[in-house]
Amino acid sequence: MNSRYTGVAIAFHWLVALGIVINLTLPWLWPHLADDRVRPAIDLHKSVGITILGLAIMRLLWRLTHRPPEMPSGYQKWEIGAAHVTHWLLYALISAMPLTGWIMDSAYKDAATHPMFLFGLFEWPRIGTILSLPPATRDAVHDGFGASHVYLSYLLYTLVAFHIGGALKHEWIDRHRELRRMMPVWRRH
Repeated sequence: MNSRYTGVAIAFHWLVALGIVINLTLPWLWPHLADDRVRPAIDLHKSVGITILGLAIMRLLWRLTHRPPEMPSGYQKWEIGAAHVTHWLLYALISAMPLTGWIMDSAYKDAATHPMFLFGLFEWPRIGTILSLPPATRDAVHDGFGASHVYLSYLLYTLVAFHIGGALKHEWIDRHRELRRMMPVWRRH
């Protein structure tokens, strides 16, 4: 029985993880950046978020068409259940975060005159139905989805901590060698 994830699943995992780390870190840096560096950092945040959304969709499609390896024997039922719930909540959040951000960005009062460029390469479209809302409604959408984006980020911080904590518990305390299941390369001793 193969206990490792496929190379594609591993690549998706670490690319999404890198994007999440970048995007959870950038908002904490904005207050400390020079004024001329804030807008580029926000644009990077948006570009990484859209990239995470695309990777999340591809990762979910891969996951639905490729069965993951079985959990190692010795896991408690509650641990298996907690892992499944955490993974599916993470899938939901890595989709909801970019979507709430995209909606918020599309409702930005100056969105029509300030295009968003994906990594500076090409213009990323705003959501047209939101752009065409009356200004007061658009402001309410911006504020509501902005608040949702922030609250979801706190949930994401929590779930990422549980995910990492669970993996490290299994690796270091239970000695299940959990990390080698998801590492790109693992040396055999």
